[in-house]
Amino acid sequence: MYLNRLEVSFLNKPCYDIVISDGFCELKKELEKFNIESRKICIITDTNVASLYLEEIKEKLVDLNVFVHSFEAGEQNKHLDTVSQIYETLILNKFDRKDILLALGGGVVGDICGFVAATYLRGIDFIQIPTTLLSQVDSSIGGKTGVDFKQYKNMVGAFYMPKLVYVNINTLKTLPKSEFSSGMGEVIKHGLIADKDYYYKLYQNSKKILEGDSKTLADMVFCSQKIKKQVVENDPYEKGQRAVLNFGHTLGHAIEREKNFELSHGDCVGLGMLAAFDICIKKYKLKQEDKEFLIKLMNIYSLDTETDINIQDVIEATLSDKKMESGKIKFILLENIGEGYIDTEVSKKDMSEALNSICKKI
Repeated sequence: MYLNRLEVSFLNKPCYDIVISDGFCELKKELEKFNIESRKICIITDTNVASLYLEEIKEKLVDLNVFVHSFEAGEQNKHLDTVSQIYETLILNKFDRKDILLALGGGVVGDICGFVAATYLRGIDFIQIPTTLLSQVDSSIGGKTGVDFKQYKNMVGAFYMPKLVYVNINTLKTLPKSEFSSGMGEVIKHGLIADKDYYYKLYQNSKKILEGDSKTLADMVFCSQKIKKQVVENDPYEKGQRAVLNFGHTLGHAIEREKNFELSHGDCVGLGMLAAFDICIKKYKLKQEDKEFLIKLMNIYSLDTETDINIQDVIEATLSDKKMESGKIKFILLENIGEGYIDTEVSKKDMSEALNSICKKI
């Protein structure tokens, strides 16, 4: 049996644990630390994940007071109407501040459940049980919660910490290939901004990762979580250095929106990283062979390396992004492989040329 643990601090005090296991066997024992027997539990999940894991989770919690709210899967349902429906479930079942929510699913479920937890009765405890690679290495850690508003991604939200993040590494084996690839976009990003050796190991260990070797996957997830944990502990409210986690996201989010969310998040982040590499090369930070290696790595993990976009529309979307500060874009670039930094001097021309480098050539 595999079991690993990371303690995450918030404002320099221990806040919650991340537990990595190869099953759900330890879940109830972890929940018992929160006096779970005397609390109502509402499992928040979506239709995809409910069909895979809901019954198994309910079985583990069979002698507890458990309710379920499931909503239709998909980013298109990450909005305030879904939040309202969950509020209604909680109100009708008389949930109060001492009760607890369990987010069972990927990033959409975790973000929505966390936002509900932050705002229902001005705050109720919640636990993350992330089931996708993207949520295990990224969205479940650091307390960012929220929903999309109209076409604006994650525009409404709150910083609100979970009580626990419980990861069953074997849920990765039921992911569609496209979902796993999407998560690898964030995994690759972690290596690029903070750990050069980890980045190159993703190439060296690619065969075992793609074969679903449990130990290799668990070690990879642990390394990514450790990188994110260190960044969010140093900057819990994203007032400074935490922004390095947005490497590839500045243009990536705009591409995601311009493509009407038809491309996966990981594909869009990967395309954003490639465009950022182009800017780094022009600033003499990286070399062309660095970009060629990234393309090779992205190809191994089935991530798109080019797309068809309207460059001007993507730039306009970038300029309306919430990452704008005092009229300037906080653009994340690399000093070297493994060293991310914030640059506020990236021009529209720089972005246009970088986006052109990832456009499909006809």
